[in-house]
Amino acid sequence: MKNKYIPYEKLSKRAKKAIDAQKRGSWGELNPITRRPPNPKAYQRHEARRILDDSDVPGFSFPAWW
Repeated sequence: MKNKYIPYEKLSKRAKKAIDAQKRGSWGELNPITRRPPNPKAYQRHEARRILDDSDVPGFSFPAWW
């Protein structure tokens, strides 16, 4: 039996998915996630928390009003 041409719009979801996967290229070594260096002027909440949690530092204590 000869393969008939079926328009893309009339194909099943599974057939469309297979065709789309074939057409889709590979990113190769490139990772598509956008990365930026952290803003040095921004407030670093986890850094502030780490400094407050370092209560085992010798000679360091909070003032009485803290």
